[in-house]
Amino acid sequence: MTGVQLGLKANWRQFSLLVVINAFVGGMVGLERSILPAIAQDYFHILAKTAVLSFIVVFGLSKAITNYFSGVLANKMGRKALLTLGWGFGLPVPFILMFAQNWDWIVTANILLGINQGLAWSSTVVMKIDLVGEKERGFAVGLNEFAGYVAVAVVAFLTGWVASLYSLRPFPFYIGVVLSVLGFLFSWLLVKDTSRHMATEIQTSSNPKLDNFFWQTTWKNKNLGSVTQAGLVNNLNDGMAWGLFPILFASRGFSLEEIGILTAIYPAVWGIGQLFTGRMADHFCKKDLLFLGMLLQGIVLILMVFAITMTHFIVLGILLGWGTAMVYPTFLATVAENTNPSDRAKSLGVFRFWRDSGYAFGAIMTGLVADHLGLSAAILLTGLLTIFSATVILIRMNCGNIKSIRIGNWLKYKNEPKKARKTDLI
Repeated sequence: MTGVQLGLKANWRQFSLLVVINAFVGGMVGLERSILPAIAQDYFHILAKTAVLSFIVVFGLSKAITNYFSGVLANKMGRKALLTLGWGFGLPVPFILMFAQNWDWIVTANILLGINQGLAWSSTVVMKIDLVGEKERGFAVGLNEFAGYVAVAVVAFLTGWVASLYSLRPFPFYIGVVLSVLGFLFSWLLVKDTSRHMATEIQTSSNPKLDNFFWQTTWKNKNLGSVTQAGLVNNLNDGMAWGLFPILFASRGFSLEEIGILTAIYPAVWGIGQLFTGRMADHFCKKDLLFLGMLLQGIVLILMVFAITMTHFIVLGILLGWGTAMVYPTFLATVAENTNPSDRAKSLGVFRFWRDSGYAFGAIMTGLVADHLGLSAAILLTGLLTIFSATVILIRMNCGNIKSIRIGNWLKYKNEPKKARKTDLI
């Protein structure tokens, strides 16, 4: 492929543009993060947790299904076309949220939002991996997820703040109008397709093509299957946090502005942390990062039940965000590492299909448990499932890349006197 170079340095302009666009993608999710449960109760008088969480169910299902087809279509349509189409589905969302007259319209907006996220976020991930090549996958994915989830946090805080100053509707959703218009225009006018970069990498890849990319990614391949189940559980607990944390914070007596702050901390640390954990995924054993990240999330979720003060929730939100930051770029880097470039978009699509199905499973499960057994039971169950997922990783997965550093060996090395240190950390 003449004229095509892989690497961050050679493609920094397009890479930076895609980082900005994915910040817009994440911001669209942040629109709902802190205020939609309050809108459900104040405007539409919906009190049952299962009904309130219905918007997350349809969001998760539409995003999951779209993720699968985005993987299949990425090689046929081209990455740029898929990204632009995703923003086309995002344009109506803020207007529907502003002017919806009943909860069915909110549900419809979340179907469109799920399609927007499935097409646009998937495209930016695949395009960044295409651009940087093999050596910087983790860092590329970390920057992508950093931009997306910091934007989730910032917009979640801003919508809560605007709502506290004015009202829950329509003012907070003006932010979404700006994000969707800019995302569409940037994708349509400025982004260049990366299919040629993918074709260049195929020439040097040593990974065989998958005989059945769906089942290999879902479970049969031990590394891919371990990542897929962990991704599903991770988003199951995030779906619970999205729908129930604002209700939990309100039950502790916090104001709407304070709820906006608390709901922003977790995705903010999640996003910023990926600047570091994405780079770590390029060097450390991915199994270690995934196990420790899922274990930390599970422990924190259990402790959430016993938190009372603002300080408690801030500390736990930081820890939950860091645990999620450890796994999120590592998920995607592991899928890329274990697949041939020609299978990458399809395998990532399958992984993201199951991962984002976790939103629907989490919202249904935790909504039912919360309605029948209470908020604490729903959060405790989610924490225990997350710890179980960590155990699956520990038993089933291997490091994969023989050059990766085991975290335990690295810590032992760092704690040894300099004269006694050994250089082999693998």
